[in-house]
Amino acid sequence: MISTSEIPGTSISILSLDEEAKDALENDPRDLHDPLKIAHGVYVTVHGHFYQPPRENPYLDAIERQPSAAPFHNWNERIHWECYRPNAFARILNDRGQVLGIVNNYEYMSFNIGPTLMSWLERYDMEVYQRILDADAKSCERLNGHGNAIAQVYNHIIMPLANERDKYTQIRWGKEDFRSRFGRDPEGMWLAETAVDQATLAALVAENIKFIILAPSQAQRCRIIPTEDLLNPQWHEVGGSQIDPTRPYRCYVDSSRNAYIDVFFYDGPISRDMGFSDVVYSSSHFAGRIGAAIRGDHRSSQLISVATDGETFGHHKKGTEKTLAYAFIGEFPRHNWTVTNFAHYLSIHPPVWEVELKPVTAWSCAHGVDRWQDDCGCGGEGGTWHQKWRKPLRNALNWLRDELIKVYEEYGNSLFNYPWQARDEYIQVMCDRSPVNVHRFLSRHQTHKLTAAEQVEALRLLEMQRHALLMFTSCGWFFEELSRPEGTQILRYAARALELAGEISGVQLEKPFIKRLSLAPSNLEHFQNGSEVYRQLVITSQIGFKQVAAHYAITSLFNHQDHIITDQDDPISNKNVYCYTTKELDYKMQRIGTLKMAVGQLQLVSDITWENQHLLFAVLHLGGWDFHCCIQQFTSRRDYSIKKDQLFQALEQGSIAHVILIMTELFAGETFSLQNLFTEERHRIMRLLSQETLTRLDQLYTQAYRDNYAVMMAFHRDELEVPQELQVAAEIALEYRCMTILKALEQDIADTQLSNYDMLQLEAIATEAKHLRCRLNIPQGKQILEQLIIGLLCKLLYSTNNHFDTAMERLERLIDISNQLNLNLGLNRAQELYYSCLHNQILPKFNGLGHEELKQYLEILKLGEKLQVDVSIFMNIVNKL
Repeated sequence: MISTSEIPGTSISILSLDEEAKDALENDPRDLHDPLKIAHGVYVTVHGHFYQPPRENPYLDAIERQPSAAPFHNWNERIHWECYRPNAFARILNDRGQVLGIVNNYEYMSFNIGPTLMSWLERYDMEVYQRILDADAKSCERLNGHGNAIAQVYNHIIMPLANERDKYTQIRWGKEDFRSRFGRDPEGMWLAETAVDQATLAALVAENIKFIILAPSQAQRCRIIPTEDLLNPQWHEVGGSQIDPTRPYRCYVDSSRNAYIDVFFYDGPISRDMGFSDVVYSSSHFAGRIGAAIRGDHRSSQLISVATDGETFGHHKKGTEKTLAYAFIGEFPRHNWTVTNFAHYLSIHPPVWEVELKPVTAWSCAHGVDRWQDDCGCGGEGGTWHQKWRKPLRNALNWLRDELIKVYEEYGNSLFNYPWQARDEYIQVMCDRSPVNVHRFLSRHQTHKLTAAEQVEALRLLEMQRHALLMFTSCGWFFEELSRPEGTQILRYAARALELAGEISGVQLEKPFIKRLSLAPSNLEHFQNGSEVYRQLVITSQIGFKQVAAHYAITSLFNHQDHIITDQDDPISNKNVYCYTTKELDYKMQRIGTLKMAVGQLQLVSDITWENQHLLFAVLHLGGWDFHCCIQQFTSRRDYSIKKDQLFQALEQGSIAHVILIMTELFAGETFSLQNLFTEERHRIMRLLSQETLTRLDQLYTQAYRDNYAVMMAFHRDELEVPQELQVAAEIALEYRCMTILKALEQDIADTQLSNYDMLQLEAIATEAKHLRCRLNIPQGKQILEQLIIGLLCKLLYSTNNHFDTAMERLERLIDISNQLNLNLGLNRAQELYYSCLHNQILPKFNGLGHEELKQYLEILKLGEKLQVDVSIFMNIVNKL
């Protein structure tokens, strides 16, 4: 609805309503008072920009372990458990810390989630991923078809610094990724760093994006949109962040005023306080700040919108997802404010004002977009480090992008009808790399029926372009130093694009690229400049087929039992090594003394580019940490058979030196060792190799503990400090016993007798640990207990259980044991499972229950108290029955 109170000399009439509002009013006059259909009162929108820098190894399409994220595997995983999951299951707590309610914050907040982050969420936690999709669907139902989710330019590039073609691809990829997930077209789009210029606006309009969200500092001037009654309203200069953010604005992108996009400006002071003060630690404080922004000018409606990084809620500010949840369902409704999103508000209150933007701006740089191309000082954190590397880095990548365009057009024209259209639609393959879908894509775009080799070349070309876009991800320039993980990551994308260009065309672009990087000075002496960053951190991380084969060969020594597979037999079923499919065509492993050797042949296929290689390998384990692995292209069965016989004949002689000599003669070229394994598998094998030693040490500590138990008790009885050696022995011995029992429970929780005996043992360990003041550090044991509790709870709540009392007793004991062991158990998943069952399964069945069933439900409600869930309301209902 147009708020005519904003224009002097007018009054509200049916003519001031948009078509949607008029239809609603004509169908039911009561809709005039429904704030979801007619703009009336105060509306609140909280927008979360959820995004993580891409962290995948470009050669593996997976994130490798990041030690700085410990105890989690990587930073995506750490932030997920601190932010993304807590917001999907945000707790409302009572004054005793018990769960009163669980809120899906995504159902009430406006949000965008970067496509690369959404891809990771889909792989890592399907439950949370689905909660996000469901939240958007439910917001659509509540807000007349307008969902909370908006799209994002695909991989967070700074749009004003992109060429025109890349601008369009980023928007099209962002739209298609959004559509494939949410099942609808996006109405709005988040611009990376809210960076915008006129060309970006034009591209957004051309791609049917209805609105964007900007910082108030990005507006230059505004005025009421001219009408027949008011032909030339006065412009108001608002360049100092003075624009009124409580209304939407229309921004015309050409002089004809036919093309436009609508703009929302978030409230700057509140949004800044959300990120940098304590306003989001209290829902009442947060609501107070929102209320202070309401304009008292008697307009029919106004929107108070705030925007911040979504990671603020739970990651940057621990526990604030709870604040947000209570604000949505408690504080805001109490003030009669309507929680909405930008698309819905726009549908009931189209702009009456227009805005002109400053030429080139972003929300996190006071110098336009210089933070991503120059030494402007932004991101320096007030230190002494410079950012003189930014411009040379930008120049080097721009040069590389332009060189890659030449390769793409030269070779793409013979394969694709329209190469750049093929690139724009390649997002359909990125969302679904199944062979059927890839074949469908290639068939649609090919100039002729492509051979297998041409299919590989086509996919290489498209991957080259994908990495050429990824190398412009904004994070690479955001901070103070080029050699940070973000800068290194975009250089890895560049390296992969360079490699693909060389494979396609033979053109060697790496040397001139490195030369340009040498002009980018590092703040760190041991790097000196970008060329050394590239050599030390990028080239060393490159992976090819031989590294993948070596990884497979070395790990096969631990994955196989001693056996022989010949190429006449059925091969072992296909296995995946990250984004490679492996088919073992022949394999033989043999032990002699401490030596172990395996020889085989392997078919490797890239799931990304469909490249494939047939390789043969030989790997020798000398014992301990020493491995010697050789890889070679497969030439013929005869050659392979001869080499295999020679190697095993050498092994039978029992001489390590002789075996290595024969391997070196037969496999000319580089060798691989344990260090060449991918991080995850290397760590797994290191743990396996250490296990025998650790087990022996555990047994020694256990013996020392048993021999000195009475001595330790005497120290405690006389309140003397126990010698450190004895205290450590006790803790290790108890941890060893505890883990042994937990692993047994994990293997077979269905055996009541075994479980009961093992739980008695765990209770005894907890008692010993308490008496001896031991703190058990068993993170793996904590995880096992959490999974056991969830498994038992699921069986209790959802399975037909003829042993209800036994199952309940086991579950309660397991929770008590966990508390006695002081493992700081995480009950979140159990609470979510219980809460869902309570509301969806138990409560609807209360009426008409028999005495025995009611008794069981009463026991289930008592279980809620152990899980820290407030069940007092339900207990009252049961007591009245």
